[in-house]
Amino acid sequence: MTESLVEPSRRFIDAVTVALEDVSRGVTGVRTDKLRHDVALEAFNLVCGLVASDRQVSDDELWEVLGAFGPQLETQMAGATPADLRSSGLVEAQTGFADEPSAMFQVLLAADARDASTHARAYYANAVEIAFAVGAIDLHTSESELAAIERFRGMLLGAIEGMEGSRRPAPAAGVPPGAGAPGPVTPSPDPPVRPIDEVLAELDALVGLDGVKHEVKLVTNLLRVQKIRLERGLPVLDQSRHLIFTGNPGTGKTTVARLLAQIYRSLGVVKRGHLVETDRTGLVAGYVGQTAPLVQARFDQADEGVLLIDEAYSLVRGGERDFGREAIDTIVKLIEDRRDRIVVVMAGYPNEMEELIASNPGLRSRFPKAIHFPDYSTDELLKIMDSLGDQGGYELDPGARARARLWLGSITRDKGFGNGRTARNLFEHAVSTQAMRLAPVETPTDDQLTILVADDIPVPGEGPLTVVRSATGNV
Repeated sequence: MTESLVEPSRRFIDAVTVALEDVSRGVTGVRTDKLRHDVALEAFNLVCGLVASDRQVSDDELWEVLGAFGPQLETQMAGATPADLRSSGLVEAQTGFADEPSAMFQVLLAADARDASTHARAYYANAVEIAFAVGAIDLHTSESELAAIERFRGMLLGAIEGMEGSRRPAPAAGVPPGAGAPGPVTPSPDPPVRPIDEVLAELDALVGLDGVKHEVKLVTNLLRVQKIRLERGLPVLDQSRHLIFTGNPGTGKTTVARLLAQIYRSLGVVKRGHLVETDRTGLVAGYVGQTAPLVQARFDQADEGVLLIDEAYSLVRGGERDFGREAIDTIVKLIEDRRDRIVVVMAGYPNEMEELIASNPGLRSRFPKAIHFPDYSTDELLKIMDSLGDQGGYELDPGARARARLWLGSITRDKGFGNGRTARNLFEHAVSTQAMRLAPVETPTDDQLTILVADDIPVPGEGPLTVVRSATGNV
């Protein structure tokens, strides 16, 4: 037994007890001398709920539970063994405890809404620490356990953000959101490490991509569990962190890769966490002896960060005298040589990426996980247009929205479909058309300047706008 739950549980009990004491101050009928015991029971129920989440309760997990809570709940657990705990049914009884906000958490949440305090966030931070400590007990953390941790984290954070959003005052009339905020600051080459929750919130804010978000969170949670095990001197399974991204252009692969690089930095996988993008032209030379140095130069640029190779399948598409396969061989070697210094993501169409992986025996073991980026639906493309409008101070009126929906819905979603880039081009076309429409107006109103109408959107099959397809390697 490593007693890996002892410290996280103690911190939870200390922090939440203090929070409850503050909330209970002046309230008649509350036994403050019993609060610590109640919080210890809350922590025990939470741990049991998480342990039981994957329906595979190990003796190691039960010994950890006894080590952490035996001293806290002495009368119930003094001298107990895993067999005793199994037969008591206490662990299984808490299955589902972590699936919804507990009564104690809701008390803290209500107090925060009333008093503008932050007790629920103290509960959240310490409860999530417990959750990852539970995940770190066994050498292999199952995907179902990682998913349960993510559901728990998201459930608590969603409740907190919902409460905070409801108490946030509306902006003063006539003052646009963000007015008075500091202007953009040019980032340094290595900006400060971002909190994981902040990066995941940015990931969640992306339009669509539910499956991608789920996979990235599973990767993140596994890394967090592995980090805890390393810090405690426990063995960690050697798993590759390199990834395959598959999907059409414009589906957010570069954006997600950039967020993933920041997650890797926050968790200490890499030191810098920057993203370097390249493609065949940045890796393959036209003469003997030049390709390997070119690949090494890209790896040097991405050192201690993430290297994104777009349209990576093109490395195996050359002729007999092509040096693409030399580039692949060099990539495999450098991945092994710099295994603790760099993460590589290779992107492209699904079938073509499978062809690439099959071209070199060393690739499949180094890129065991693929994340697929689906095409955006028409509704999601409209949301992207709305987002662009919010950023630029425009909005679509009902007629413009209806015509945009028709135009976007008429596009065939085949290979090379531009996805988000198509929505951006349609939006920019509408803005340009609006500008031409308003040119003769001597003093346009604010509404005229900000509202896009149906005539600003091309009719399906007409107009100068054409579907943009990938020819540049953008992802």
